[in-house]
Amino acid sequence: MVSTSTLKAMRTGRHACFDRVVFDLSGKPTAYSVHYTSNVFRAGAGHLVPLRGGAKLEIMLGVQEMDAAGHWAFEPRETDVTGYRTFRQIEYAGSTEGAAWVGLGVRARLPFRVFTLAGPGSGSRIVVDVAHTW
Repeated sequence: MVSTSTLKAMRTGRHACFDRVVFDLSGKPTAYSVHYTSNVFRAGAGHLVPLRGGAKLEIMLGVQEMDAAGHWAFEPRETDVTGYRTFRQIEYAGSTEGAAWVGLGVRARLPFRVFTLAGPGSGSRIVVDVAHTW
């Protein structure tokens, strides 16, 4: 089943034990996945997405790129992670077939967790926390 939700925003935060990236969605995602990979490639095109850091996480969000009116729902912008203990770089890697892709360069292959939160309103959030240490 293809999601009718769209990616509205991507934001980051620093915490005592982990760095966090939050994806704000217009509704509920049909799927999401996060895993370490040797490289992240641009969705559909296959071009390498260069990422700083000792390890790379590939994040897939089961959301649409266009809203119901046919307008782009998400406008990627550079996310500054200067001063973060674990994050080195975040890059939007495009979308294809009902999924948006994001590459996350991290300091090392550290433990991470992924979960969803309801709200605000009818929206939801996908949260990825990456620990500062093993």
